[in-house]
Amino acid sequence: MTGQRPIGEDDLQAYVDGRLTPERKVSVEAYLKANEAAAFRTVADRDHREALRARLAFKANEPIPARLRVANIMAERRRPAIRHLGTIAAAVSWLIAGGVLGWSANQWIASPRLAPPAVLASNTATLSAIAAYRTYVVETAHPVEVRADQEAHLVQWLSRRLGKPLLAPDLSQQGYQLMGGRLLPAEGKPAALFMYDDAQGTRLTLYVRPGDEGDQTAFRFEAQGDVSAFSWIDQGLSYVVTAKTDRSRLLGTAEAVYRQLEQGSSESRKGKL
Repeated sequence: MTGQRPIGEDDLQAYVDGRLTPERKVSVEAYLKANEAAAFRTVADRDHREALRARLAFKANEPIPARLRVANIMAERRRPAIRHLGTIAAAVSWLIAGGVLGWSANQWIASPRLAPPAVLASNTATLSAIAAYRTYVVETAHPVEVRADQEAHLVQWLSRRLGKPLLAPDLSQQGYQLMGGRLLPAEGKPAALFMYDDAQGTRLTLYVRPGDEGDQTAFRFEAQGDVSAFSWIDQGLSYVVTAKTDRSRLLGTAEAVYRQLEQGSSESRKGKL
């Protein structure tokens, strides 16, 4: 490793795209083994890359419209000027549309955790989580239904109502302490809301509701005004971490939640063996 330049984001993106030399690939893989957070992001990058390819495959397979083929455009030039300008305008529109599509694809890959607007619009769990956040974090007397001093009862109650084992992650390393939680309705099903706050009084929520069995997604980010949220689906549950904080801090907290949930899920499965 002596004399090699440090591993950077361009190396990680090239690794995801399969563009590294064999020697550099070995270095990057060694770096990922030693850096859990970078490895986590790289897996998410790869998931988004494949999802993007699948979403845009139909566009790549579309034939070029006949009016935009070179031979037809050349023939059109010999026609009256007005029709000629119409053809050029159509061609320019097509090229602009293609450029916008390519730019959007590049931005999604370059920011792998940022989901496209179409995905965000359909992410009802995130919208519900942000609505719940705005509703309850402003409460002073009753921000939660069950307080943190009854955490065991809270987790058992919400797990029973959702039909899956839940836990209230310990976010003290991220500066947050559990305040408690409550039960919420979610399109005819129950949802759980755990609330935390930090020393500055900034509140954060973890929203959990049933998702589709078998579904699993990488992190998706959405911001509505000053409220930001990271969401994902795992083991049949949708999770959304929401707070009024910067994206990088919220991402670190969401990753901590994810790791603890994964560890809890693994221990639960071992206990059933």
